[in-house]
Amino acid sequence: MIVVSAASGAFGRLVVDRLLEGGAAGRVVAAVRRPEKAVDLAARGVTVRHGDYDDPATLRTAFAGADRLLLISSPELDTARRTAQHRAAVDAARAAGVGSLVYTSFLGADTRAEGLTAAHHATERALAASGLPHTVLRHPFYTEAFVHPGLRDAVAAGELADGTAGRGLNTALRGDLAEAAARVLTEDAHLGRAYDFTGNLWDHHELAEALSRVCGRPVVRRNRADRAPGARGWLEEQVRAGALERQTDDLRHVLGRPPTSLDAAVAALLGHPRPGSPDARPAGPGTS
Repeated sequence: MIVVSAASGAFGRLVVDRLLEGGAAGRVVAAVRRPEKAVDLAARGVTVRHGDYDDPATLRTAFAGADRLLLISSPELDTARRTAQHRAAVDAARAAGVGSLVYTSFLGADTRAEGLTAAHHATERALAASGLPHTVLRHPFYTEAFVHPGLRDAVAAGELADGTAGRGLNTALRGDLAEAAARVLTEDAHLGRAYDFTGNLWDHHELAEALSRVCGRPVVRRNRADRAPGARGWLEEQVRAGALERQTDDLRHVLGRPPTSLDAAVAALLGHPRPGSPDARPAGPGTS
């Protein structure tokens, strides 16, 4: 039995999709905070259980009988609360006798214990101390944070404003990361490993070229000096500092293929596939 926590979220649903596509129907359990939000999963043959990160008793019940558990990190932004939620989940997994646990961490969490990585760092330490067999999947930022339908405005204007100073990004699509998680959950070669996932390195000049190719209209990159509002401004600061340029082959290794190309990501996320192009869709299981 494979239990996926937070299975009604965007990433959790993708993992469930990949598991079902891979033939795991009848063996998948979705642990969710609000079961009424997962009736569509139940209709597909997925067992739905109540599992709330803030209620450890529900977690023990949700995780019961799991050969493998995917612990998807909480969306909680407060570090102390998020850390407490994760520790409660690890304790519940141990109490429930879970066979092995797969945890979605963040790049750098093995060495940095501040900021975004603080709760992940604490969770990785808790896992190491728990005695539970486990695998750690350290994620990069999602490509969807930078490549999204809002870029249609840039296509219409013929200009892509860029506040990253042209530095590289190692982002990955949720779909690729979900497929990797499904493989780790269903294959035996990953136990005890810690993977640092990165996608293909790209920059906004390449993004402008991809937008031009995929959408069939010329788009040029323009430097933007002013700071973008909110979270986008913070993200761009990280990129300008080179914090998203680290590269590994871990995602390619687990997927057994290259991560989805930038052109394919643009086509999928903007809904502009190039007619007849084999690269105009995100690569799924068994594709290259």
